[in-house]
Amino acid sequence: MPHATAPIVLASASPRRSELMALAGITCDVVPADICEDPLPGEQPDEHVMRLSREKALAASALTAGRFFVGADTVVVLEERIMGKPVDEEQAREMLESLSGRTHRVITGITVFDRDTETCQTKSVTTQVIFKELSKREIRDYIATGCPMDKAGAYAIQGGAVHFIRSINGSYTNVIGLPMTELYELLQSARALL
Repeated sequence: MPHATAPIVLASASPRRSELMALAGITCDVVPADICEDPLPGEQPDEHVMRLSREKALAASALTAGRFFVGADTVVVLEERIMGKPVDEEQAREMLESLSGRTHRVITGITVFDRDTETCQTKSVTTQVIFKELSKREIRDYIATGCPMDKAGAYAIQGGAVHFIRSINGSYTNVIGLPMTELYELLQSARALL
């Protein structure tokens, strides 16, 4: 198992991200960072998630002690349109209907901020996801579970939408919200893990 050289702080309230860190054997403290997640005018999806991951890591570093801070932000992108978390059931239905039978991208920005050196390492990871055709009943029943309401693109691959996905090309953990191979490499590069 990896050994952290100094406390690692995860700047996320997502239980899925905490679980992925634990599965990788990385102990971390959780300090959610509350920032505005609206895209800037003309901002590309990968630029957007990298910026937000940096802002989250830096915001968490202002809230607590620690040396290494991990920020992450995930979006679902369909035809260059960023799909955030649905605001209500109607928007969740619209999102799922638009993803039905089509290919979209899941993009996560990750940042490791080292407070001692005041440096950020940031990258984005993209996974292609192909949905099967969804029936109106499948969409209705899934929305009734409440699961879509706090998920980018209104679905969770590790939850009740697992049977919606015909195939993925790229990182599975990225679709959950934290590309662990790439994050592990950033933490190694920052000398946060031995």
